[in-house]
Amino acid sequence: MPRLPSLKGLRAFEAAARHESFRAAAEELNVTHSAVSHLVKNLEAELAVPLFHRIGRSVRLSEAGLLYAPVLKDAFERIADGTEAMRRLAANQGLVLQVYVSVAVHWMAPRLGRFRRDNPDLPLVLHTAFRDWEFDPAPADVGLIYTTEPDPRWHHMFLYRARVFPICAPDLIAEPPGLRAAADLAEHALFQVYSSTDDWRAWLEAAGVPELAGRIGPKLDTQLLAHEAALTGEGVMLSMGPFMSRDLGDGYLTRPFDIEVEQTGAWYLVCRAELQHDPRIKRLYEWLVREIEADPAFG
Repeated sequence: MPRLPSLKGLRAFEAAARHESFRAAAEELNVTHSAVSHLVKNLEAELAVPLFHRIGRSVRLSEAGLLYAPVLKDAFERIADGTEAMRRLAANQGLVLQVYVSVAVHWMAPRLGRFRRDNPDLPLVLHTAFRDWEFDPAPADVGLIYTTEPDPRWHHMFLYRARVFPICAPDLIAEPPGLRAAADLAEHALFQVYSSTDDWRAWLEAAGVPELAGRIGPKLDTQLLAHEAALTGEGVMLSMGPFMSRDLGDGYLTRPFDIEVEQTGAWYLVCRAELQHDPRIKRLYEWLVREIEADPAFG
């Protein structure tokens, strides 16, 4: 393993770079201003490159500092996230699964009892808060996500590729202006979810009415909101494969057309690369695969 600089020096530089202030870094690290200055100078000497430009009492990052700071910021964040995961493991707090709220409500929640029966020694905690729709390892051990471009930072375990199709309240078809052909969608709101921006365009093209792409909207931030709006008969949404199967089966929602298209991305269970061999995550993945294989809505 290559020899690394002093951890104290790296922490001092990272804090000073983030604050652009030695004094603020000293307050964060609970050391003196001179201690931070000394640690950074030692790090610069070891690297043989200046990391800051000193201008009177102020400092600003040098070109080398601008390159080095994000590397250390990411490294410390990864260490912090990994440490928190170890603390959750040591405290036996269960496996924290980050999942979209719509998937949690319509698919995971009805299966929690079965998961508990199948895995009595593995508590599962659902976490539905996301940051920019991306997996966030700070509050969670693992995530069930949809993505078109797998993030190289995470280990991805493929689950399935969904097919999407329009769904709406039955009254929307029966009442004027009606919904008999794809062209009739011009008279209705087409609910767009931020996390799947290309699905409507792909479906409209497959249905032979690509010119309606300009009418897509309004935009909503979750499938759950689109689902609630569709239930009231306010417009049409795209179903993400299996996640609306219960409402379709009960007749609360219906499919006005048989046409469906495959999503451009896929669904994965994701985690930090260093956790990919965690037996708890392996058990959850295998259980999800069995549930998907047994659910006819995934066919």
